[in-house]
This record gives sequence, structure tokens and C-alpha cells, in this order.
Amino acid sequence: MVTKNKTPPAKKSIKKKQTKVSTAKASPKKEPLKKRSLKAASSRAASSRALSRRLLKTALMLSVWSVFLGGLAVLWFGYDLPGANKLSDTTRRPSVTFLARDGSRMVTVGDYYAKPVDSTALPKRVVQAFIATEDRRFFDHFGVDLFGIGRAFFRNLKAGRVVQGGSTITQQLAKNFLLTEGLYAYHDRSIRRKVQEVLLSLWLEQKFTKHQIMTIYLNRVYFGSGAFGLSAAAKHYFDKEAFQLTLYESALLAGLLKAPSKYSPLNNPRYAEKRTQQVLTAMLEAGYISDKEREKWKGASMPPLAQQHGNLFARYFVDWVLETVPEMVGSILQDLVITTTLDVELQKKAEKILHDTVQKEGMPLDATQGALISMTPSGSVRAMVGGCCYGKSQFNRAVQAQRQTGSAFKLFVYLAALESGIMPQRRIVDSPVSIGNWKPKNYGWKSRGDVSMADGFAYSVNVVSARLARFVGRGNVAEMASRLGISTPQPDDLTLALGSGEASLLEMTGAYACVAREGYPAKPFGIIEIRTKRGKVLYRSPAQSYERLLSETVSYQMHQMLQGVMTYGTGRKIKLEKGMCAGKSGTSQNYKDAWFIGYNDQLVTGVWIGNDNNRPMKKVTGASLPGKIWYQFMR
Repeated sequence: MVTKNKTPPAKKSIKKKQTKVSTAKASPKKEPLKKRSLKAASSRAASSRALSRRLLKTALMLSVWSVFLGGLAVLWFGYDLPGANKLSDTTRRPSVTFLARDGSRMVTVGDYYAKPVDSTALPKRVVQAFIATEDRRFFDHFGVDLFGIGRAFFRNLKAGRVVQGGSTITQQLAKNFLLTEGLYAYHDRSIRRKVQEVLLSLWLEQKFTKHQIMTIYLNRVYFGSGAFGLSAAAKHYFDKEAFQLTLYESALLAGLLKAPSKYSPLNNPRYAEKRTQQVLTAMLEAGYISDKEREKWKGASMPPLAQQHGNLFARYFVDWVLETVPEMVGSILQDLVITTTLDVELQKKAEKILHDTVQKEGMPLDATQGALISMTPSGSVRAMVGGCCYGKSQFNRAVQAQRQTGSAFKLFVYLAALESGIMPQRRIVDSPVSIGNWKPKNYGWKSRGDVSMADGFAYSVNVVSARLARFVGRGNVAEMASRLGISTPQPDDLTLALGSGEASLLEMTGAYACVAREGYPAKPFGIIEIRTKRGKVLYRSPAQSYERLLSETVSYQMHQMLQGVMTYGTGRKIKLEKGMCAGKSGTSQNYKDAWFIGYNDQLVTGVWIGNDNNRPMKKVTGASLPGKIWYQFMR
């Protein structure tokens, strides 16, 4: 039994089988060609079906993941979108009404709203003007116009720059909504905002009809000058209701949306007319008006504007006052009425004199800009002109510009010298002097050996100022300027004696007012009272300080020297015929800035002339053009 189950025979058996297999491989039997082809085709079909199943499975998985991730993306992009119920709301900024010192109304600033309009109740041409300009396929797309985006892309590509946008009215409404709700800044171009605009646009198209979307849009868009919504714009620009608008007026308002400030008929009537003609042409191309109607309005002139809203009177002053309101009452959360210090007649004269003089006499001398401030000796501003044209530039050169003061700064040098005990009669050597590497020179003045300090000031002798500044110390001069209200740090060398440093016209005029006020502070101010529309007083201008900045003696001596400038010095040609007057001119290096600041018993007035780009003028000195403007205004 055991012997039969021995291992060796089993091994022999395996070897024999292996040999058979080996032999079979060595001599395979050939299958017919047709059978082999069918077998290969079957194998390929099986492989193809397997591949198809794998691709289908992968596609299904990708679809599931795409839906899942897309849902997450929608949730992430849309989780903080505001509620739709706010779409019909308006976020109104409070208005501020400015009154002159006599109680007359000057201007009202802030957001301006009127009764909402219904697009279906408006004349057909009014709505068509906006559709032709902003979104011709408004009634055909689903919120996002793919055709319009493609068309804009190719046109921009062909032009090599952006000449056309592809956003729809619905997208503009979504953008407007996101901006007014404070979700994004105006210049934000993030992907998140763009996606949210698209999501909100698609949702709006599902939630509202086209006419409802148009109604919401017309009641929310900004038309410039503080006017929000079509109804407010019609009232603001033409003093009429929206349903009373003519075809031309409708086209004008539709054209404003591209750039409200640029195309405003109040600021730029020429641009407004050109843009209106473009809108009328767009309406013709869209089939909304006939060739005959287009020709009728082709040469049309600007319709009468609402005069009460087109007033740029005293706007530099209004802007300056408005910036200071939060200091008095905090954030502006309700409508306010502000009684100011402005004198209407003086303001009108200041604006006219400055504008006319610069245009007629300044331009030939390469002097293109100017500024004027006039105040009482206590600092109550009666007139402020920050430039030749507020409509072209809102930069206030009377307040915001820091310019080299030239010899007008010598006021602080001589005040420091008087305060140190030097008397006006003190003789000072008027001969060339070297202070380190600096050699100050006199302008139009030959050395007389020595002169009195008073004469050195009256004739604006540079050498005398430099010697005085070195004697009293640069630090004392800078401290005097700071004490009288000059906030700009001055140069850390003796060139400050000749006005190499910078200051604003407002601060310089306030400093001269301190001397006119016999040494008492004269901080410029423009607000008398702030109250609510219901009459509740929120702020009243406090009583002026009577804590001296200059002693009675020093202020009197300085006053006498400033009178000397007008009596026999550099200002003698512009001396007022009646009453007392005192002042000082200033010209910076290379004639880049020219100043004249002076006063009489009633007003302290400062004038600056120059160029915004700091380009030199053709030998315009402080006593010439600025002095002439000062004289014409003060007399």
C-alpha cells in the first residue's frame, strides 16, 4: 500500500506531461484564417465595450462631481447676496442745504430722489432710448447676452482696445445692486463679483418680467449731480416729470449713463450734445425712430435746463465746508441746513475778477490758474475761489494746494525778529552775504550799504531777510510760522527766509489776518450754524479766542511795516485810494508762484497765481497779476 504511493512515479508523470506540452508548443496546429479574424474582431468589440463602460462611468462620476462642486460654488458665490426685497429700495444719502450769511439759499448737495416711475406708463420712446443705448437685445436674452458678449469681443479685438461692452441691462442692475449694498467697491474687478453679477442677473430674469426689471433699473441708475432714478433726473435737469420728456431729452438722459460727469449738460454742454446725437443714431439703427425723425433732431440745440440745479456758484467753498461738517456733528445721518459765513455779492465779484483776469491777462503770460480767499480779521470767510473753473477741475487751490510762498513768507522772519527785540529802525547791512554755500541775491535791488529793517521789508530785500533769519535762528522763524497756523514743515535751512518752503493760501491768509486782528488768533472758518430740517440746532460757531499769539507791540510794529509796503514799497502801485491798507507780495523761484496778501479795516484777502503743473510763468510777480486781482476785489 505504501509502496504504491511513492513519490518518484508522480514526478515522472509530471515530466511526461511537461514534455507533451512542450512538444505541443513546438508544433502548433494552424487555425483557419476566417476563424482567426472573427476571433480578433470579437476581442476588439469586447475591448471597445469595456472602454465605453469605463468612459461612461467616468463621465457620470464627473457629472456628479461637477454638479456637486458647481452647487458648492453657487453657494459660495451667492451666500452673501442681499435679499431681493431690497431691489426696489433706495439707499438715500442725506442732503445738505447751504445758506449764505444773509439766509439766501446757495446750493443743496447730496442724493436727490423723486417719485419712482413705472416703465409701462412712460412714453415708448423714453424706454427705447435706454434699450438702444444700453442693451438692444434686452427682450431676447435670459439676463446674459452671449451673442452680445461675442460681438463685443470681436469688435474690441478688431479695434485693439475696448470700444464696446457686453453687459446687459439686467447685469447692470445686478452690478448697481451689489455696489449700492456695499458688497464691493466701484473699481473691484474680482472674479467673485463677476460671478455674483451673473448669478443675480439669471435670478432676476426668473423672478421678474422684463418690464419689471426695466422699472427697477430706471429707478436705481445714477444720472450725475446727485440725481438717482429717471424721475429725479428729469426734474433735476429739465424741471419736468419723466412722462413729459421729449425724444431729445430722453436721448440726452440715456447718454448720461456712460459717464454722468463727462456728459453732464450742466458741466459740458458740448459733450452732452455730441453724446445725445450718438444715442439718436443708435435709436435709428435699432429701428425705434425713422430717418425723418432722426433728421429733425440732428441739428437740435440743447433744451432749456433747470437753472436752479445748474449752479456751480461757490462750489469750492461748499466742498471745503462740507468736509468740516463731521468734525462738528459727526457722521451726516439726516438732512441738514448749514448757515455759512459766505457773502453772496463778494463771492460773485471774486469769481468774476479772478476768472476774467486770468483769461485775459494771465494766459498770455503762461499763467493758467489762480485762487482767492477773503475773510474778516476774525477768520470768517466771505469769499473763496479755488480755481478758474469748478466744472473742469474740483481741486481747490485755495485750500488743497501747497505752493512755495516766496517773499510772502518774510512776514514770519520779521515777526520773529521783532519778537527778539530788534526794532524796525534798526540798520542792517545790505551787502552780499554767504551762508555756507548759499548766497542770497536781491531781486531788482542794488545794494545801498545798509537799510532800516522797515525799508528792507517794504522793498523785500532778500539779503536783509537772510541776515535776520540767521540772527534770530531758523527754528524761531519756523516756530513763528507754525504758531500762526502754517502746518506744513518748513526747510531745515535758512532758505526758508526767502520762502523756499510751501503753504496753502488759506493758511497764509489766516496768518496775515492775525496781524490785522492785532495779534489775536484768526483761524479761518466757514460755518455759523448747523441745524436739522426741523430746526434743531446741532452746532453754533464758538466765540473767537482772545488769547494773544503776538504781543500788542509786535503786532503793531508789523502792521506799520505792512502799511509801508503799500505806501512806498513793492505794493505802492496797488494801494487803495481810500482808507488804510497793508500787505505783502511774494514771488517764488523761477516765477512758478506769485502771491499777494493784504488787508484793510474790513477784509483780509489773499491771491495766488500759477500753474498746476508747476510750469514757470513769464515774469509774473506777486505785485503784478495777483496784486491787480487783489486791488480790483478790495476796492
